[in-house]
Amino acid sequence: MTSKQRAYLKSLAMTMEPILQLGKGSVTPEFTASVEEALAARELIKIHVLQNCADDPRALGEILAERTRAQVVQVIGRKIVLYREGKDDKKKIVLP
Repeated sequence: MTSKQRAYLKSLAMTMEPILQLGKGSVTPEFTASVEEALAARELIKIHVLQNCADDPRALGEILAERTRAQVVQVIGRKIVLYREGKDDKKKIVLP
């Protein structure tokens, strides 16, 4: 992913609300499945890491990206933004 594409995805993610919350259970197989479903439906998702999660958000983002074959767009504070190109051309985000 080029820096221009990453910047475009960051701008799209700015207006998004987090659709998943990661708590003290950390990254479970069930949570990974939820992320997988969300990426299949939306391509670009934002995850909020709650205060009671002791793990580092950046490391969690890398783990989730690896398990779901996605890319980490950004990690700011306790927010993780992931992107995975979708298969459906009608819903696809067109990158510059």
